[in-house]
Amino acid sequence: MTKKEKANIIIKRLKQRYKEASCSLDYNDEPYKLLISTRLAAQCTDERVNVVTKALFKKYPTIQSLAEANIQNVIDIVKPCGIGNKKGQDIVEMCQQLIYKFNSKVPDNMDDLLSLPGVGRKTANLILGDVFKKPAIVTDTHLIRITNRLGLVNEKNPKKIEDQLIKIIPKNESSDFCHRIVYFGRDICNARKPLCFKCELIDLCKYPIK
Repeated sequence: MTKKEKANIIIKRLKQRYKEASCSLDYNDEPYKLLISTRLAAQCTDERVNVVTKALFKKYPTIQSLAEANIQNVIDIVKPCGIGNKKGQDIVEMCQQLIYKFNSKVPDNMDDLLSLPGVGRKTANLILGDVFKKPAIVTDTHLIRITNRLGLVNEKNPKKIEDQLIKIIPKNESSDFCHRIVYFGRDICNARKPLCFKCELIDLCKYPIK
């Protein structure tokens, strides 16, 4: 079985388990809010981010208001997400750049997204896939762990994993595949105690616990 054939089987089974695939961050279809939420999600749970962003966007409901915000005030709101000083500064500077460089629009290409403060490839790919419906592989910890366990990759470097997976995951499935892998990682294939006895992918796994 080729990796592409295995990937298609995995996609089919994950679709059966998870009919819908969407980002668990709340952003009300406003791309800049997803950009900010994803920045806050680094080393933090999505659940906590959603609580924090509710307060953040209530106080600062527009890109303009965030761009003009006192950085310390933003830091005070976002500090429950961890690394508050850096994240707060990045958010304010990100909104300033969105206004002055991109006419208050979130850019739709990798290079421009990576030019924004605090934005790496993982964040950029999430924006490209969820907002602009472009082929994108979001290499979070779930994806790295599970694609290695399933033998789709044998690699720990996120960029190399992204490059390998984009070749074997159908382009129109790539974003939803990443979301479903996150669901699967939370429900079944967690890092410390995977629930292999419940796993419909166990026959494809390189490291099943029996």
